[in-house]
Amino acid sequence: MNTRKAVPLSTAPRVIGLAGWSGAGKTTLITRVIPVLVGRGLRVATVKHAHHEFDIDRPGKDSWRHREAGASEVAIVSDRRWAIVHELQEEPEPPLLEILAKLSAVDLVIVEGFKRDTYPKLEVFRASVGQPLLQPDDDCIVAIATDAALPKARVPVLMLDDVETIADVLQAEALPRERIAGPRRES
Repeated sequence: MNTRKAVPLSTAPRVIGLAGWSGAGKTTLITRVIPVLVGRGLRVATVKHAHHEFDIDRPGKDSWRHREAGASEVAIVSDRRWAIVHELQEEPEPPLLEILAKLSAVDLVIVEGFKRDTYPKLEVFRASVGQPLLQPDDDCIVAIATDAALPKARVPVLMLDDVETIADVLQAEALPRERIAGPRRES
C-alpha cells in the first residue's frame, strides 16, 4: 500500500503533459497514474487534444438536436455529471491556456496533446511504434517513460510499469498554470 501523502500543490492548478507518438500508450499511462495521484489526495483533471472531429453526444439525443438546430452551447446536466458542449462554428480552436482557465479547481492537470505549447511534458516512448524520440527536439520534455533502455537519453528514464515513480515525476515537474506559456513561435 502506498504510504506517500500528498500535500495539495497550490491554490492554482499545476500543469504537466504527456507527449508521444500515436500508439505509444499515453492514454493507458494516464489511466494508470490518475488513481495513484487521487490516492495521494490530489484532485486531478485532464485535457485531451483531439486531432479530428469528435462528439460527446449521440445523434438523435435532445442535446445533440439542440446543437444541430444551431445552439452555440449546450449544457447537459444530470444527477451524476454535467458537460458543456461549445460549437466553434467559424471560431479558431481555443489555445491551451484558455482551456486551462475554464477548468474547475484541481491540484494537477495532465494534458495530452498541445505539443507546440511550452509546458513540462513526460514523453511516452515505445520503440515498437517505429518513431524516433521527441525529446531531443523538445526541451520541455523533463523525463521519458518507456519499456526499453535508453542509455543516450538526456533526461531521466522511467519504466512504463513504474506508475508510482511516474506519479512522483508528474507531481514534481508540474508548473503552476500561470507559468505555462502559449505555443512556440515558428521561426
